[in-house]
Amino acid sequence: TVVFLLFTVLPGDPARMMLGQRADQESIDEIKGELGLNLSVGAQYVNFLNDLSPIGTIPVGKTETVSHIQLFESGDKVFALKSPDLRKSFQLNRPVSDVLLDALPGTAVLALISMTFATILGILFGILGALKQGLWVDRSLMVISIFGMSLPSFVAAILVVWVFAFLLGHITCLPVTGSLYYVDEFNGPRLVLKNLILPAFTLGIRPLAIIMQLTRNSMLDVLSQDFVRTAKAKGLSQRTVVMKHAVRNALNPVITAASGWLASLLAGAVFVEIVFGWQGLGLVILNALNTYDIPVVMGAVLMVSSVFVVVNLLVDVLYGIFDPRVRIQ
Repeated sequence: TVVFLLFTVLPGDPARMMLGQRADQESIDEIKGELGLNLSVGAQYVNFLNDLSPIGTIPVGKTETVSHIQLFESGDKVFALKSPDLRKSFQLNRPVSDVLLDALPGTAVLALISMTFATILGILFGILGALKQGLWVDRSLMVISIFGMSLPSFVAAILVVWVFAFLLGHITCLPVTGSLYYVDEFNGPRLVLKNLILPAFTLGIRPLAIIMQLTRNSMLDVLSQDFVRTAKAKGLSQRTVVMKHAVRNALNPVITAASGWLASLLAGAVFVEIVFGWQGLGLVILNALNTYDIPVVMGAVLMVSSVFVVVNLLVDVLYGIFDPRVRIQ
């Protein structure tokens, strides 16, 4: 709702964007009529909700293009159970669902690799910092963590490109730009994993720093509790106390942070994708904003929101796996 209303107050005309600046007013009015942009804001919003809803109305002339189960017909509309419709892209003239699904795999792979890298290293460094509290190792890791949390992604991307692709390019042999697949017109798409290294590392810097800090603080809190002292008093080894008792009880805030960041990276990879030329959801959203392609932006917002909901449900399940105290019988 907020995004939809935002487009009503922003300057810009989707019809003029489609036809170009030299288009005559008659053509612009015709396009607005076809897209329903000549209606009031309230009517446009109701139409958008109707298209999105699995229960709604379909114009009689469009029943063949929409999968539906007819309930009854009223005038020039059919009330039916139907598949949700994200509409067509204004600029690409393709279904928004197809546009987003084509871009999603690239961003999903980038986000998953980034979060895997950030979670594993963040937990390991956080545990190390807690066990070496106050020593130079702990202090060094905290400096790195603070630096990582304060570094914006677009600055980090530029620095990473400059250091690892320009200054050390003859050693790393890593490209400045590139996507997951290289399309060869003769041999078809070819997987290029080395293009993933720099953008995944860049995107994982901030979540790594936050997970490191959370793990360290949570571990220090757990290590000071009575059940850990009891385990030590029983003569259990340091490794057993840490891995079997402390770590599992310290992971709840880490799981929450990791899940939130995974969903955020799907939408927040815009700057990284631009700098590295990565073909993904962020680049699609940016292009849609530049061209005032409202259906694509709305579809992307709904997709990312759905990811948040699904990830949060999975986190509730993971809580029960890692922490017996919150299991539901």
